[in-house]
Amino acid sequence: MTETLYALATPPGRGAIAVVRLSGPATEATLTALGAGGLEPRRASLRSLRDASGEVFDQALILWMPGPASFTGEDCAELHLHGGRAVFEACARALSDLGLRPAGPGEFSRRAFQNGRMDLTQAEAVADLVDAESDAQRRQALGQLGGALSDRYAGFRASLLSILALLEAEIDFPDEEGVPGGLSDRVGPMIAALSADIDAALGQARRGERIREGYRIVLIGDTNAGKSTLFNRLAGREAAIVTPTPGTTRDVLEAHLTIGGYAVTLMDTAGLRDTADPIEAEGVRRARARAAEAELRLWVRAPGFDGAAVADLVQPGDLAVLNKADLDVQRPPDGMAHLAISAERGEGLDALEAWLARRIADDLSGADFPAVTRERHRIRLELARDHLTSARTAMAIGPEVAAEDVRQAANALAEIVGAVGVEDVLGEVFASFCIGK
Repeated sequence: MTETLYALATPPGRGAIAVVRLSGPATEATLTALGAGGLEPRRASLRSLRDASGEVFDQALILWMPGPASFTGEDCAELHLHGGRAVFEACARALSDLGLRPAGPGEFSRRAFQNGRMDLTQAEAVADLVDAESDAQRRQALGQLGGALSDRYAGFRASLLSILALLEAEIDFPDEEGVPGGLSDRVGPMIAALSADIDAALGQARRGERIREGYRIVLIGDTNAGKSTLFNRLAGREAAIVTPTPGTTRDVLEAHLTIGGYAVTLMDTAGLRDTADPIEAEGVRRARARAAEAELRLWVRAPGFDGAAVADLVQPGDLAVLNKADLDVQRPPDGMAHLAISAERGEGLDALEAWLARRIADDLSGADFPAVTRERHRIRLELARDHLTSARTAMAIGPEVAAEDVRQAANALAEIVGAVGVEDVLGEVFASFCIGK
C-alpha cells in the first residue's frame, strides 16, 4: 500500500460541489504541491489549487486528515471543488501528474480493512449504506457498521475457541497433574449448544438478506386477470404494457418500491395458461420460476376464470386479490386470505398496500439483529455448522480428530469478519463497491 490514491467521491456530472478523496503516504506532499500546504488537521480551509504549471484550476475547501485517525487509517484529504466537469478533470490531471493513481472500486474501504479500521462485515456495511433505499436497509447497515454483526460472530468464535482449548488440553496433557481427565466429555454439550445457536442464526438468514436485497412479491394469475394494471398501480407508473389481448406480458417485469419502510421488488409475470407459442411458453416458465422463489405471491383473480393453472403455485400465507370487483362478485379460494379491488378504478388499493405493509413487517422485523445479511455470511456459517456436526461424530474416534473439525469451524467464522486467511475473499467483498469508497 505505498501508492497514493485519488477518486471522485460524489456522483459524476454537473453539481454544486465535487468531492475528491485522497489517501496514501504522499497525501501531505500532494497538498503542498497543489498550493494547500500547512493545513490544520480536520479543519476546513479555503485554498487556491494550482497545477504543475502554476495555473489556478479552482478555489476549494480542503480537509487534511492525517493517519491513523482517518477512514483508511493512513493520511487522507478531501478536496471540495466546484462541481463542473472541467474542474474535476483539471484536478485529476494535476493529481496524476504528481504520481497519484485513480482508485478502483472499494479501494478506500479495502485499505480501511487492511489497516485495522474495520472488519469485513463493517466494510460491507459501508457499501450497503451507500446503496440503502429504505429505512430498514439503512438501519440494518448502520447496525452492521456499528459492529452488531461482528460482535455476534465473535461470540460464536469465542465459544469455538473454548471448545478447542478443552480438546487440545486433553491432547497435549493427557496425564499431567492438574489437568482434569475426561475434558472432552464436556465438549459434546458445548458443541450441541453452539450448533443450535448457529442453526438459529441461519434461520434468520432470509430476513437479513431480504432486507438488504429487497422483499420479493410476484403477481400471478390467468391471462387478462389485471396483473399488469395492478403492477402499474403499485409501481406508480406505466411500467407494463396493458392491452385487452391475452398474453401481452411475455417476460418478468420488475419494479423496485418501498412499502412500510422496506425495500420491495414487485414482479409482473405472464398469464399462466397452456400455449403453443414458444415465446409465451417461455414467459409462463419464467413466471412459475419467479413465483416459486418469491417471499409472497399475489394471486390476481378475475370473474370468469377458474384459476386451475395457478392453484399449484399458491403457498400458505399468500393473498388472493379479487380484481374487477366493480364488475362481479367473486368467491375467494377456500381458506385463503383475500381482498377485493378494482385495479382499473384504483378501488381497494389502500387496503391492499396496508395489508402488504403489515405482512412485510411481520416477515422481516425482529428483536435481534440478523446474523446473516449476505450470501457470503450464510455459506461460511453453514460450513462452520457442518464442521461442528463432524466434530460431534469425531469425538467417538478421539479428541485429535474432533479438534481439527473445530479448528476448521473457527476458521470459517473468522473468514466472515476477515480475521484469518481472507485474501481469496477480498475481491468478492470489495468488487461491488462504488469508486471513491
